[in-house]
Formats: sequence, C-alpha cells, structure tokens
Amino acid sequence: MPGPITIVVITGLSGAGKSYAIKCFEDLGFFCVDNLPTTLIPTFVDLIARSTRKLSRVALGVDIREGEYLPHVLEALGELRARGHAVEVLFLEASDELLVRRFHETRRRHPLGAEGNVLDAIHAERKMLADMREVADRVIDTSPLSVHQFRDLLTELYAASKDRPGLAVSLVSFGFKHGIPFDADLVFDVRFLPNPHFVDELRARDGRDERVRDFILRHEESHELLRLLEDLLRFLLPCYAREGKAYLTVAIGCTGGRHRSVTLVEELRRFLEGLGVAPTVLHRDMDRE
Repeated sequence: MPGPITIVVITGLSGAGKSYAIKCFEDLGFFCVDNLPTTLIPTFVDLIARSTRKLSRVALGVDIREGEYLPHVLEALGELRARGHAVEVLFLEASDELLVRRFHETRRRHPLGAEGNVLDAIHAERKMLADMREVADRVIDTSPLSVHQFRDLLTELYAASKDRPGLAVSLVSFGFKHGIPFDADLVFDVRFLPNPHFVDELRARDGRDERVRDFILRHEESHELLRLLEDLLRFLLPCYAREGKAYLTVAIGCTGGRHRSVTLVEELRRFLEGLGVAPTVLHRDMDRE
C-alpha cells in the first residue's frame, strides 16, 4: 500500500516569487512540478505514491495560468487529503507597488495584462485568487524580503520545521516603519523601551551585539516585558498545540527593526529552546535603512 506524501502547493500572485520558491524547494529535495493542470493533480500524486523512487515530498506550482481549471484545485486538494496525504497551501503575495515595479523592470507581461494596465491586472488576479488565499495554510508577503532572506525563510520552514512534530513557532523581528509582517499571529510593540539608536557607539550595531543587548536589558521594563512574554508563550504554546494549530508566528516590532526587536527575539529564542522548542527566527528589517 503506497504511503502518504507531503505535498506543498505553491501559489500566489504573479511576480511574488513562485518560480524562485520552486527552485528553492528543488534544492530542499522536493520533487517539483510547475503548472500541472489541477484536474490531473490527484492522478499525478497517485503515480508518485506508487513510484519505485519512493518520493515522499512534492511541491506543485499552481497559478493564474490554470485559467478555467483553477476552481478545481480546491477539489483536487480535498481529494488528496481524503487519501491520507499531508497537503499544505503556500500563498505568496507582494504589494501592488512592488509587483508593478517588478513587471516594469523585467519587461514581462502580466498573464492578465496583455491589453490593459498592469495594476488593473494585479487587482483582477488578487480577486481571482481570493479563494486560494483564504484556504492557504501559510501566507508570505515577499515585499520586504531579499532573495537571500526569502530562500533562508523557506529553508527554515520546510527543511527544519517540517521535521519537527507539533506546533512550528516562528519569531520575527521587524520595524514598524517598514510595515507589520503580514503572516504574524501575535504582534508586540517594544518601541517604549530605551532606543540604542540614539547612542552613537551603538547605532551602527544590531540587537545581536552584546553591547546593544546589555544596553537594552539593563532597564527594568525590558526584564518585566520579557517575563510577561515568556509567561504568555509558556501558557499559549500547549493551548495552540492542543487545538491542532500548525504554525505560530510571533512578531516583535520596534521603530526600524534593528536593535530592540532583534534583542527581544534572540532572548525569546533562548527561552523557547530552553523549553525544547526550536523556533524559526527571521530578523526581517535588521539590515534595512
């Protein structure tokens, strides 16, 4: 009897990074196929399950090019789950401004914009993919990520966390001036803490630096905040796990995302590791101006 297969369906907006993501999944050892007609997905997976190659992880690219077949993808995924396969939908998106710029810079035509305005095509695509986004297990906004950060995030999520049973926890530091992470479940604002940015010898360093860390943690409110966050996570993690939640993303934000939020995330990383939880860590804005 063929065993279950882990299937990641990579979808999202044109220009948001799907092609690059598929290359990353190939590097992670997934068997990848892009733009397979959705009505053929259950048959394809059945063939993979019976293959002598014993493939256990598959990534499928699905996008607006499916056209009239796109509405059938949800039926296909339901059929795969009914057969016992582990199916996850990864939805990639980006801001309108960034998508327009990417199409102009690459001189690519948007799949829906052969005759009209690129921005109109992006809005139409968002509407057509609304159902896919709604059922997605994970949504990643690639707007603030460099290709290296995007690759590292996918590597941590799908090479490490997938090997761990139970709740997969992500810690993200960010700067409010760059926007709140789109996929955050819990967001905490630490802008009330003393800011190393205004200390000349600390400004160019980041929150991982021991001197920056000492500056932040020598204040009583920093210790009190950490204590409260640790108590909250100690309470929430087993509750979320018991409820069957697969992912928890905790975002810590300061003004620029370089000092206070980074230090707090590193402290929470150590706390969670002490509980036996190995979180994914992303310092999203640490190297941004």
